[in-house]
Amino acid sequence: MAKSNRNNTIIIVLLAVIVALVGFLIWRNKSKPKGEKVAIEKAEKRTITEKVSASGKVFPQTEVKISSDVSGEIVELLVEEGDSVVNGQLLARIDPDAYQSQVERGVAGVNTAKAQGANARSQIEQFKAQKQQIEAQLINAREIHERNVKLKQEGVIAEADFQQSLSNLKALEANLRAAEANIRAAEESARAAKFQVESSEATLKELRTSLRRTDIFAPMSGIVSRLNVEEGERVVGTIQMTGTEMMRIANLNAMEVRVEVSENDIPRVTFGDEVEIEVDAYLDRIFRGKVTQIANSSTSTGTTTALTSDQVTNFEVRINIEQESYQDLITASKPYPFRPGM
Repeated sequence: MAKSNRNNTIIIVLLAVIVALVGFLIWRNKSKPKGEKVAIEKAEKRTITEKVSASGKVFPQTEVKISSDVSGEIVELLVEEGDSVVNGQLLARIDPDAYQSQVERGVAGVNTAKAQGANARSQIEQFKAQKQQIEAQLINAREIHERNVKLKQEGVIAEADFQQSLSNLKALEANLRAAEANIRAAEESARAAKFQVESSEATLKELRTSLRRTDIFAPMSGIVSRLNVEEGERVVGTIQMTGTEMMRIANLNAMEVRVEVSENDIPRVTFGDEVEIEVDAYLDRIFRGKVTQIANSSTSTGTTTALTSDQVTNFEVRINIEQESYQDLITASKPYPFRPGM
């Protein structure tokens, strides 16, 4: 009986130990942190794409500023902002009256110079004729004087007659020298008149050029993207100073994005990089482009002192918007989906 009780006690103890062990194991498993689920893929070579984000605005790749070469009042303005123009089309006209008057004065100056040249050439011919006449008289006077010298030696001529022939000879020689001097002076006058004609003609050419420049023509085909003047307004020409920017003509068929990239990111940008472009006007739409130009010099903003610099250094990057990526947006009523400044 005692032996049976002892066996029962051992069994109970073993059961208690087993229960305690099971409880401990359950507690330990519950106290462990839960493992993270991870994705497992096969190891292989792949291309890592590095991205740089930047913001900017849309611009035409080609945009020409139009200014007048001459100053004056706009008497005709033949285009409006947004108009389509072709190369060589008349855009505006500056008042030509003052320039027409200058041309007329220039023509008069050329005619005066030509008349002076003709007069100088006429004088040359006159002085040459006088010289020929004097030379003929001088030949005759020398013959007479040489004969009178012989007659004087023979004592058959009066002293008065001899002196008369000598005086006549000297006078004719003086007249010949004067005629030669007159010819040289007339030739100088003719050369001066020739130079004056050339100068007057050059001035007239410039005046006529200024007159032609009162008509302002389109240097390229495109759209008038900006109009800064009105009819009746006075503009300053670019001949002597910067001049008044009258308008701009842009080719809206080829657009680009100009962005500012920080100096930390610019080493990762290379020519020809593919670009994804987002435009606020077309939400949830991605356009494609390529880097076409990277500035060599920075566009710094901020303040600089002698010893410190508090600046944000950026570099302008230009990105061509590929037309294939927005071809579906082009319609007859809306041929240009992008506008400068977007």
